[in-house]
Amino acid sequence: MRTAVVTDSTAYIPKELREQFDIHMVPLVVNFGTETFSEEVDLTAEEFFERIKTSEKLPTTSQPAIGAFVDLFEKLAKEYDAVITVHLSSGISGTYQGSVAAGQMVEDLKIYSFDSEISCMVQGFYAIEAAKMAQNGAHPDDIIARLDALKQSARAYFMVDDLSHLQRGGRLSSAQAFIGGILQVKPLLHFVDKVIVPYEKIRTRKKALGRIYEIFHDAACMGEPMQAVVIHANREDDAREIMSELAAKYPNVEFSLSYFGPVIATHLGEGALGLGWMKR
Repeated sequence: MRTAVVTDSTAYIPKELREQFDIHMVPLVVNFGTETFSEEVDLTAEEFFERIKTSEKLPTTSQPAIGAFVDLFEKLAKEYDAVITVHLSSGISGTYQGSVAAGQMVEDLKIYSFDSEISCMVQGFYAIEAAKMAQNGAHPDDIIARLDALKQSARAYFMVDDLSHLQRGGRLSSAQAFIGGILQVKPLLHFVDKVIVPYEKIRTRKKALGRIYEIFHDAACMGEPMQAVVIHANREDDAREIMSELAAKYPNVEFSLSYFGPVIATHLGEGALGLGWMKR
């Protein structure tokens, strides 16, 4: 079977890697008032952070239209027998459900939708692995089985400067945001059952970052091959410093640098930092 691989823009896979592994991308949407932008297509992360400085209101985000999936799937049906399509957690977006619905509308193409239950470049790890396997002729069932196995070790922890973005976007409860603001805490956040929840509440940014290091050490200290990514929202220098520090301590881990793009940064806010990983 010839298998294509699709993901959405919140994987934030660099364009050169998407081209190298022939990964197709469906963009999510950022709305600044009446202006609509497809992230990673006509709105980069850099442009987003510049634009938000002068925006009177926080932008909103929306999932791809089902028609965008249908159009892409119908195009791929001319060359492929199957599609593996990898998406951000269904607990924070309807993108995965949209791919499932679109797959039922396209004939002569078997669609395998995969809920990463996470987002950003950890989601990208799944898509890249799927693409490598597809290029080597693996059957879609075997690819999905491999992704399910990787999910057992996939983790991501992140901290934000301001909980109000998550609260306004409906990704965190008002009570949690209010308490966090009153105490001026820097909570560690992670995904549980497909949604974002606090892991621990910590008073300072330095201590929060230290706690992420501790959690990562527990996963990496056994020496097993792993891949990890440091993710930032317009804090590249800080992220590079973190990556260099961790890479020196854990030679068994392949590190990369990534970013929170417009859609995810809308909900996390500028200054957010994260660390994600999975076994190889």
